[in-house]
Amino acid sequence: MRRLFSSSVALALVLAVSMSAQAAVAPAADTTPAGKRLLKVDADTVTGKIVATLPKPDSDGVSARYIYLTQLETGLGSAPIGLDRATASETRILVFRRIGKKVAAEVENSKFVASGDLDEQRAARNSFATSTLWLGDVIKTLPDGSYTVDLAGFLARDDLDMVQAIKRGGGGDFKFVPDLSAADPTFVKVFPKNAEFAARLTFRSDEPKAEVSNIVTGNTLSLVLRHSLIALPEPGYAQRTDPFGYSLGRQQVDYSAPLGRPVVKELARRFRLEKVDPSAARSPVVKPIVFYIDRAAPDPVRTALKEGVNWWSSAFDAAGFENAFRAEVLPEGADPLDVRYNVVNWVDRATRGWSYGQPIDDPRTGEIIKGSVLLGSLRVRQDIMIFQALVGAGLTGTGDPNDPIAAALARIRQLGAHEVGHAIGLAHNFASSTQGRYSVMDYPAPRIELENGAPSLRDAYGVGVGPWDRFAVKWLYAPTDSAARPIVAEARSQGLRFVADNDARPVGAGQPEGSLWDDSADPVGELRRIMEVRRVAVGRFGAHALPPGESLADLRRAFVPVWLLDRYQVEAAAKWIGGVNFPYAVSGEQAVATTVPGSSQWAALYALLDTLSPAELTVPDQLQPLLSSGFGGSSDRQTEIEIIPTAGGPVFDPLKATEVGAMQTLNALLAPERLNRLESQHAADNQVPAPGQVFDLLLDRTLASAGNEVGRRIATTTVLALARVQRSAALSPTVQLQLSGRMDRLADRLERIRGVDQQQDWARGLAALLRDREALDKVIADPRRIPEVPPGMPIGDGD
Repeated sequence: MRRLFSSSVALALVLAVSMSAQAAVAPAADTTPAGKRLLKVDADTVTGKIVATLPKPDSDGVSARYIYLTQLETGLGSAPIGLDRATASETRILVFRRIGKKVAAEVENSKFVASGDLDEQRAARNSFATSTLWLGDVIKTLPDGSYTVDLAGFLARDDLDMVQAIKRGGGGDFKFVPDLSAADPTFVKVFPKNAEFAARLTFRSDEPKAEVSNIVTGNTLSLVLRHSLIALPEPGYAQRTDPFGYSLGRQQVDYSAPLGRPVVKELARRFRLEKVDPSAARSPVVKPIVFYIDRAAPDPVRTALKEGVNWWSSAFDAAGFENAFRAEVLPEGADPLDVRYNVVNWVDRATRGWSYGQPIDDPRTGEIIKGSVLLGSLRVRQDIMIFQALVGAGLTGTGDPNDPIAAALARIRQLGAHEVGHAIGLAHNFASSTQGRYSVMDYPAPRIELENGAPSLRDAYGVGVGPWDRFAVKWLYAPTDSAARPIVAEARSQGLRFVADNDARPVGAGQPEGSLWDDSADPVGELRRIMEVRRVAVGRFGAHALPPGESLADLRRAFVPVWLLDRYQVEAAAKWIGGVNFPYAVSGEQAVATTVPGSSQWAALYALLDTLSPAELTVPDQLQPLLSSGFGGSSDRQTEIEIIPTAGGPVFDPLKATEVGAMQTLNALLAPERLNRLESQHAADNQVPAPGQVFDLLLDRTLASAGNEVGRRIATTTVLALARVQRSAALSPTVQLQLSGRMDRLADRLERIRGVDQQQDWARGLAALLRDREALDKVIADPRRIPEVPPGMPIGDGD
């Protein structure tokens, strides 16, 4: 009888959920009766006041407690500065506290807590500072103890600290101008569980830098900042912890943890996804996760994004959540910053930049309230430019297997899935590329093959989520930590690997299975393969890389990603040198770190040295005149920051291209952390290359090829790079001393070189520079003497 009753209830809920999902694809409009709204707000468009009625305060003076979020309604448009449309703050717990005739808007400290009894909670609460954001005046106290306050001053603040963001991004020193800033009384929306406000903020600088002056005229800039007050979620959410870093976690310090257990834990961030029948292996969900694609994304991009984001539905289905996830186009007229919508925002910037996926959550628990994604609109255009440079612009829009637009849309599907992966709570996994494209949470390199002697985009990107993604959703959305443990064990048995962001992104990182924009489980073999593709692509490069009618001057920008096609595989191969393959494990697991075998390290070293040969770093003669075309129009900031420096005006400098190509290898090979690991590894195993052997091979190779201008430029760049790393505070002191002695011997060796006058004079000049410590210090400290590799990854602070 009990089982029959439960089944009937479940069936009724299934039907209700199904009908609800079919009836509406978006939250309802603002038709909420006043009595059911989050709070009472009266906005006066004449006086500009935004008067809220707050409840009677409790014994601590607290009248109301909300989750607080700010987002930019309008952006600056600078990728390095990062103040884009839909940029969001971290969520905070905001309380309105009455203090006599004043009202304080105060952020509670959600990081340091106690989950025990009331006394423990009070002790933790009183042990750490809170943050007062604003202090206002009580307007009127009502008979029931509630009171009114004008929120306009609270809203017209630089809550995102945009002054510092502009400065960090290279925009100059700006100041917030209160006299030119105001809350907007015409924009007030109050719903049952959220209230939305807006303010126009203005900033001024006496000397705005190029990142701002490229966008706005004059010395002021104005942005609209949105404020959201969000009702605290209903009880019943089950917290999850993450001991591995698989999720975009939130650190919490719990002083009620049992003695002998750590107080620091990582809260996994995830949506409240509940099955209609929690006991069933497969069940519909009470409330599906719906992501809406910004209508600003043009077709066919919008369609591609919807297709890519919808890949996640299969992962949730495989985890037993039926009809739990879907992507839709944002309904016309909907507000993408309304916290009731999970939105993939399409953002325009002055230069190409990173895309972002952010879970907006309850800071106390990690429960995701809204998923927010920002996709830069210029990324797809950059990809098309690169693909046109590889296969020719004539194939654009033809539907050919090598159509640059088709390849770019394949990348957009991947990008949409990747960023939404973050927004549902997942972290990067940079081991995917070493295991056959098994996760969209890696950064995928386009897989460029050679077919009939020409580059091919036929298999540029994969389709759908991979094994890691299906595991990660199943693990993250398991109801409890104990239920998640066997899921991890199953993944381990299947050989699924994981490498976190911080262990993959730095150029000196030592994890051989974690790199960005790389491909293949064999990074050395892949480097040699991609070098062959690069040789073909450089040899074929020409005016056909541009669409008809485009200025030939744009070839300089299109040439850079072809010339540096091997840049990320170089970094991946370098991680085998001094590499340590370490696990992400918990106590009790059988897992140990292992050093990359010496033979593999030597193979990687020789492959990297081969990238420094004059044959690889000589720009073909026929490209010199082609890459020296002029343009009489206004300068374009995108081009300015993405081309190799010229020899004056539009004149292409092939030797500067040589320097840039050499630097990408030298930066990876000579990272101080890598050399330090080699020192300790060689001490334990003499089959591993020693730092001194790396220096000797590097100098022997480059000096042996210094018989022409290209070889001498490579050798000069190498010697100055060695001198620079020798002075690095991050380098082991014993390796520093070894390298110092080698540089002294190098000066003697250079003085003995005999050859044509050019080579001999160069060798003596370099020897004299090495012996003059003061002069050498000036040269290696001069940023103009350090070849700057144009950006390959999106421009800005990172993903």
